[in-house]
Amino acid sequence: MTASPQAEPTSYRPASRLLTLGDGFFDPVTAADFPETRLRFRNDRAAATIGLAGLDDAEWIRRFGRFEPLPDSLPQPLALRYHGHQFRSYNPELGDGRGFTFAQLYDDRGRLMDLGTKGSGTTPWSRSGDGRLTLKGAVREVLATEMLEALGVETSRTLSVIETGEALYRGDEPSPTRSAVLVRLSHSHIRIGSFQRLAYERDETRLRTLTDYVLRELHTQEPGAEPAVQLLTNVVARTARLAASYMAAGFVHGVLNTDNINVTGESFDYGPWRFAPTWDPAFTAAYFDQTGLYALGRQPEAIHWNAMQLAVALRPICDAEPLIAALDGFAPAYQAAIGERMTWRLGVVPRGADDDRALVQAIEQALRVSGAGLDRFFFDAFGGVLPVGYGAEWADARAALAGYAPRKDRSHPYWSGEPCSMLIDEVEAIWAPIAAADDWSVFEAKVAEVRAMGEALS
Repeated sequence: MTASPQAEPTSYRPASRLLTLGDGFFDPVTAADFPETRLRFRNDRAAATIGLAGLDDAEWIRRFGRFEPLPDSLPQPLALRYHGHQFRSYNPELGDGRGFTFAQLYDDRGRLMDLGTKGSGTTPWSRSGDGRLTLKGAVREVLATEMLEALGVETSRTLSVIETGEALYRGDEPSPTRSAVLVRLSHSHIRIGSFQRLAYERDETRLRTLTDYVLRELHTQEPGAEPAVQLLTNVVARTARLAASYMAAGFVHGVLNTDNINVTGESFDYGPWRFAPTWDPAFTAAYFDQTGLYALGRQPEAIHWNAMQLAVALRPICDAEPLIAALDGFAPAYQAAIGERMTWRLGVVPRGADDDRALVQAIEQALRVSGAGLDRFFFDAFGGVLPVGYGAEWADARAALAGYAPRKDRSHPYWSGEPCSMLIDEVEAIWAPIAAADDWSVFEAKVAEVRAMGEALS
């Protein structure tokens, strides 16, 4: 692979922009030496966007299982440093504990992308962890990212899963269990918590450096007169859209801590996630979320709170008033985004802020009252026409939809079948034959089904 300044967007275009930050942001590390490397999932569709789909399986394993450096990219893996609020308790002992960033490159949209890992071994930030990932956890992340991508959510993409031949012990699944290393393709791994660490350490110089890096490399803007305000304004808009995307997808991330909120507004890092079966604002994903802090209906509030923590972290380099003004943009940005995302999933053309807001309110009300399944409803209503079977409680939603033109017809074969879902029982059913008989056919069929739904929606 060679780099060329005149290369087409789908060619391999390596980068190492992370190194321009200098020291104090990351630690060079070495990947674990796994006893075996068995390729279980390769995402050639994602690889094609960064010029890597042409790798044969042997080189794929060398790059994404043994982590031989990609040409002209980062010379060795880097474990990023960050802090974060975890369920709103500040933790200064975080950082990449079982992952690292090992390459940067540009995608077919011209964005600077990271290749990062999960389960690649211990780092200085592992604390008492073993730095490993269960194979089931990797399978779950593939399913989450594929489903979210199909539903139009800006998400990291699972590029690779390689089984690594170790027996892991975990308290939340039967042990010993199989191990894996996962590679994700992500539009940066810079988090709100990355800024919090520098504010905590009162490192104004590096705080300014990181602000400029994010603006230039990730938001593709030159820093202006007030870079901190410029950064926060961007993050507020992007995270408001993320919150709206979660709601329209019926997705509950489960762990919306500040170390899990990317400054590009891209969703990433999937642990106890779930899709809600019905429109239940109190629905949670994590068994340990006993107060419902990150429940379905509280996700916009949680993400807004995280944006507020970025504002606090930027205070050493900016006055409070303009930061507060930037935060005030979250609510209107969310309202615009939820209208856009909901009409997209319904397959209709947006009509404007007031009409879209009324439509969203009518649909949320009808979903709550009726207890209808989310996947069933969005399948049936795609194109803007509710079937006859939707009763009187749907009168307001039916009337609101009547004013909308279809964005796309229902000619795709997906619409002649049944709605695609990713509820927890099905996730377990996909994993069961892998665990029992190393049978990946159900998993592979599900990925194909999800991608077909994505084609029908897009």
